[in-house]
Amino acid sequence: MILCLMVLTSVAGMATANAPRAAAPESYLAGYLIIPIAERVDERYGAGFSMHVAAWELLDHYPGHQFQTGLPGTWMFAQHEGEPIKNAYSDVEGGLGWWRDTRFPTTTPKFIMGGVAPNFSKIANGPSHGWGTWDKPRGLYGVAQLSPWLLFPIDGLNVKQRARGELFGYGYLSLPLCDPKPTTRGQNAPTGGECWTLFLNTSNFKGPAAFFLPNFWSESALEDTRLVGKLLDSRPAEPNRAVQMETQYIPCRVAEDGHGGMYARIAPTRFPISADGRSVLVHRDNVYDRTALWDAVSRWFEGGPPASGSIAESGTHVRTFTGKGYATWEIRVAGRDGKETKVPLDWNAFATPAAMDPATYGYTWSAPPVSSKGGLATLPEYYRLQDADDAKKARWVPVAPDQVPVETGLHSITWRTPIEDPQEPYTTPDDPGSCWKTPGPVAGPFKAKLGDGSVVTYYWYRFADQPAMLNSGMTDAERERVQARVEKLHRAWTKDRRYLPPPTVGKLAALDPPQIVKPPKGLEVGYVPIATRQELPAR
Repeated sequence: MILCLMVLTSVAGMATANAPRAAAPESYLAGYLIIPIAERVDERYGAGFSMHVAAWELLDHYPGHQFQTGLPGTWMFAQHEGEPIKNAYSDVEGGLGWWRDTRFPTTTPKFIMGGVAPNFSKIANGPSHGWGTWDKPRGLYGVAQLSPWLLFPIDGLNVKQRARGELFGYGYLSLPLCDPKPTTRGQNAPTGGECWTLFLNTSNFKGPAAFFLPNFWSESALEDTRLVGKLLDSRPAEPNRAVQMETQYIPCRVAEDGHGGMYARIAPTRFPISADGRSVLVHRDNVYDRTALWDAVSRWFEGGPPASGSIAESGTHVRTFTGKGYATWEIRVAGRDGKETKVPLDWNAFATPAAMDPATYGYTWSAPPVSSKGGLATLPEYYRLQDADDAKKARWVPVAPDQVPVETGLHSITWRTPIEDPQEPYTTPDDPGSCWKTPGPVAGPFKAKLGDGSVVTYYWYRFADQPAMLNSGMTDAERERVQARVEKLHRAWTKDRRYLPPPTVGKLAALDPPQIVKPPKGLEVGYVPIATRQELPAR
């Protein structure tokens, strides 16, 4: 392979002090960090999972809305019996990261739930957040708010600004909140009773936050009968999940010197680093069976003693890491024919995967070329293309800045946040006859100003009367049964108790404090905050 590239010029989020030698298509860095698990787990651990992942500012400047990358995360699929159904991709992904449709981004990651109905027919990212429009929702009603103490912004949960590698604990456990039904939307297709509930473990909020309504999954079976009883409303979760860090876009510039040598510069890209030079990325990836939480909650809802909410150790399996792993990060350059040239980054030249203990995975770094300051390690910025004529050997190897010819213009790049058009507010229906107004909220409006600069308007709804519940396909009587169960949770499960097993290394990340709310007097039990608008304040 011979790379025929010229100097790359203007890219959103970057500016140069001096004009480069010639123009060429855009380039960027993308790929995965693969985090291997040491063993396969028994399928009985299908009642959910949790993990603690590092939260940090990957880039020192937000590079614009083409930026999309997750921090370490996972994909939770339904268990299948026999051969999996073809052309029916469906899971829970999301996690910490940045997305192109994030309206109010900063350098600090946000958290979304990321429910995917078969073949991306619907997406549910949180209460009031998903695909489609309010006239034709495709996941906007897929998640019900559960906690009375946590405001879930439409744009995603905010981590407290300036995160530096603190551990964000989260996971999904099934709770018996909704009863299984023999029908879906009145049609002869069952809806299961698995309510996959987001549990959080942060320094200022702990416990269940929201859950995927079962009909988010089961409605797909109305159009494809192969899916009846095969999705996450009815099936346990697959415990043998992949753990990876998926990166789709980090800004990059590529240039050629006068002798045909190719060089690249990536935007400053950072990882958390401790005083001993290690970067912890994932800790305590646990999977659970029914005895961990479901059984105790089920007995409670049937009239037994209250469940504490603390996950039983006897129903927990801690997955271990091999300490190996690899990167598929590569610099991609668009050719004049529209095709991309992809050449891997020599990740091993500066990063070594490591298991700090069997339950903790991360990296150690070579210094130089990696530098560290303020709790963050910055990866090499400059690279030279090596073995360009050999498709199997070609790679970008890190080089010191003084080894890059000045004539490439790469030294003169200034990485900046671009000036973009203002993002439109998130809004919800205000028609008096809509499910947002009838029966409607019982208190509000209230406002919360977040660390991302946005303002959230929210109201308090009776749990069973929140718009997602009104669109859940349940009858009034079915919603009232769920209401009674949720009231039990609100009385017993406060935001400062232990739920997920705590980390044994590092310290917990914090949510942006304005998201922690207090119910109005008289609404402490059975009511939840629902965001109805999110916008940037007028300047």
